[in-house]
Amino acid sequence: MKIRTATKRAPSTRLSVTVVAVRPASRKKSGTKKAKYPDIRRDLERQRAAILDEVGEVLTNRPDLEAFPDVSDQASAEVDQNFSMRIRERERKLLKKIDEALDRMNTATYGICERCGGDIPYKRLKARPVTTLCIECKTLQEQEERARR
Repeated sequence: MKIRTATKRAPSTRLSVTVVAVRPASRKKSGTKKAKYPDIRRDLERQRAAILDEVGEVLTNRPDLEAFPDVSDQASAEVDQNFSMRIRERERKLLKKIDEALDRMNTATYGICERCGGDIPYKRLKARPVTTLCIECKTLQEQEERARR
């Protein structure tokens, strides 16, 4: 077992923090479990970070609603604001799906169809990483939705 220590000084304070990392001396293939779909995980994490950065930017640079003297200008501004709100709502839903997909990765249930329990093909996961259904089950679900209308 290797023990590594490092002392780091926080830039804004005069405090020193000692970090101790303990690592096994050798890794056995049977003892470690390699993460499944690391490229998809990276894509999801990047997409999540981009959405959160954009949300942070929108919250810090919110334009004030101004009263326009012209009624049509006021209506146009309200339409733009409603459009922006719909986009943010879609991003919020996507962020929730991304978090759920990352949770499924952590619990080793990612890539398993919620409906039939079969494996979701890698190509489908790569194209739609937040999916929870295989192609066959998604097709059935869409047909059922169309039949209800």
